[in-house]
Amino acid sequence: MPDGNDAITVKVLTGIGEADAGDWDACAGPDNPFLSHAFLLALEESGSATGKSGWQPSHLAAYDGAGRMVGAVPAYLKSHSYGEYVFDHAWANAYERAGGRYYPKLQVAVPFTPVPGPRLLAAPGERADAVADALVAALEQVAGRYGVSSAHVTFPHKADWDRLGEAGWLQRTGVQYHWHNRGYGSFDAFLETLNSRKRKAIRKERREVADSSVRLHTLTGGDLKPEHWDAFHRFYLDTTDRKWGGGYLNRRFFDLLGRTMADRVVLVMCEDGGEWVAGALNLLGSDTLYGRNWGSDGRYRFLHFEACYYRALDCAIERGLARVEAGAQGEHKIQRGYLPVTTYSAHWIPDPGFRRAVDRYLAQERPAIAAEIEALGELSPYRQDG
Repeated sequence: MPDGNDAITVKVLTGIGEADAGDWDACAGPDNPFLSHAFLLALEESGSATGKSGWQPSHLAAYDGAGRMVGAVPAYLKSHSYGEYVFDHAWANAYERAGGRYYPKLQVAVPFTPVPGPRLLAAPGERADAVADALVAALEQVAGRYGVSSAHVTFPHKADWDRLGEAGWLQRTGVQYHWHNRGYGSFDAFLETLNSRKRKAIRKERREVADSSVRLHTLTGGDLKPEHWDAFHRFYLDTTDRKWGGGYLNRRFFDLLGRTMADRVVLVMCEDGGEWVAGALNLLGSDTLYGRNWGSDGRYRFLHFEACYYRALDCAIERGLARVEAGAQGEHKIQRGYLPVTTYSAHWIPDPGFRRAVDRYLAQERPAIAAEIEALGELSPYRQDG
């Protein structure tokens, strides 16, 4: 792909291990832990994201004329639509009813992780825009050579979404719930920004957990031990078995996560009578705490809110982080200070008839999502005075 007198060469990697960790991370940047070489490698080495699980790594790596890595895309050939959180099952069913073959498809994402972040990973520099454009073109070329029905970029930052839209990709929106730090010096300072009813409700919830027999421990770095991962994996499976009928992440993944990224893990573990009974997993970015998974062995009143939401806010305030991202679903997050925000995805569909049908659908869905976010925003617990 020419760019002046230089050329950008894009290669397909069948495993993240084919990329130098330092080169990949230089393109991904330090902000989002889910895009790091270590996180993606843990998914692959554990067997959680491989061809056998329906996630065949097909990452793109871009190199300049001197052979330096200047860009990357985390991509997978998918044989199903599970673990993505931007649902296209209806598209797949419609395409196959019409005689098409929807799978495999090309998926640009972090497996099992609905966390927004960059997807066109261009190394910083004056050629970053040219590299990003080359990565978009390469995705289309790779999808064409594979003969897939479609390519999907899920949870990109808006800048990537805009770039893909300019290249002709179909654009979709969604909603998540994020908390923003307004320079709070303490949790009580945050509570003072809420209306009286919500403030009292949160204090009541926290007090009831504090007065119970459960003790909470916030663990990171060297505090993390195999016993914590043993218990948390049990909690994780309990949640996924109840919701989806099976977990995506295996026990080895958590072991690798603790071994290679312990300093970016914030694990809230709940203890009752000397036994671990619940836990909440967060990952730490440069300015954001990302809430990921929760599970419990039993039913404890308000413990989910305390472990997942309030302890996350405690951590963010203590560290001076700008945001806590609590992910998709759950309007109950709003009354706890997590407000709705727009998320994005982009979709490349070469079949003209199928593309027109999806385009019409998205033209109706986008304003509906915008209206939903506006309506949810009116449920904000924050005081309106001042």
